[in-house]
Amino acid sequence: MAATVLIVDDDERFRDLARRMLTTWGYQPESEAGTVTEALQRVAEMRPDVALVDIGLPDGTGLELSRVLAGAPWWVRVILVSSDSDATTTAEAAAAGARAFIPKTDLSGALLHSSLEDD
Repeated sequence: MAATVLIVDDDERFRDLARRMLTTWGYQPESEAGTVTEALQRVAEMRPDVALVDIGLPDGTGLELSRVLAGAPWWVRVILVSSDSDATTTAEAAAAGARAFIPKTDLSGALLHSSLEDD
């Protein structure tokens, strides 16, 4: 069964691009959210296997959301993305419990897939 994915980004065009990339690699992007609040509602409803989360959101940060998801009663693989890819972002993402950080400028279906493969 393909992993279910929640896409969290306030940019609808990015969500569409991510949905197409994930579908190509066999994932099921079942829900989307544009804010941390919406994301938490979707997580409670669908219990996703994967959350693709933008770091910059209107009502909080993807880092905060990643910390919350790390404490979920089931395992959620979080991949953080951002158009602002300063040197500390990768370390911050790891500290927040994210599986990976991918700058949006480097995002590809193959990179997403390799970041989501089981250990």
